[in-house]
Amino acid sequence: LTSPAEHLFNLKFAAKELNRNSKKCDKEEKAEKAKIKKAIQKGNMEVARIHAENAIRQKNQAINFLRMSARVDAVAARVQTAVTMGKVTKSMAGVVKSMDATLKSMNLEKISALMDKFEHQFETLDVQTQQMEDTMSNTTTLTTPQNQVDMLLQEMADEAGLDLNMELPQGQTGSVSTSVASAEQDELSQRLARLRDQV
Repeated sequence: LTSPAEHLFNLKFAAKELNRNSKKCDKEEKAEKAKIKKAIQKGNMEVARIHAENAIRQKNQAINFLRMSARVDAVAARVQTAVTMGKVTKSMAGVVKSMDATLKSMNLEKISALMDKFEHQFETLDVQTQQMEDTMSNTTTLTTPQNQVDMLLQEMADEAGLDLNMELPQGQTGSVSTSVASAEQDELSQRLARLRDQV
């Protein structure tokens, strides 16, 4: 039988893997952005739009992986406390039976369901983890909002120094959307850092 210490190791390893996957998605996003510029320069807007959709999808997936990494980290900290205090229950042991395969799958929905089961083994759920759960449930969609795609196309055209004949919503420019997106990313990073400090 796998010991609680090994389960703890597997949780921590999964958190690192999720974080690594997030970085991979970041790299893919940058690669897609470079392809957008090339397509715009060649005047091929249909191809540029496809790459823009891919870039937005990769960005959202990177954020999802990062959030799940923080959530797994939080559960690992709780399991560590339970192990230290000798409070690993039979019900918790039952939860971890399928844990290894689930964590290795890197399937966010399956891992999220597993974290649900883990969290139910603890008497209290802290506010941060509940917020993480709510946020994850709201961000698992794979759709790419067309306004985000249009703004990314405009941003890439601006960087390439080209005029993109597209109608953007009134008052929105590539530079504005970039600063908003980076501000949102900064806020998420700070929240995740605070969560790690507290667990």
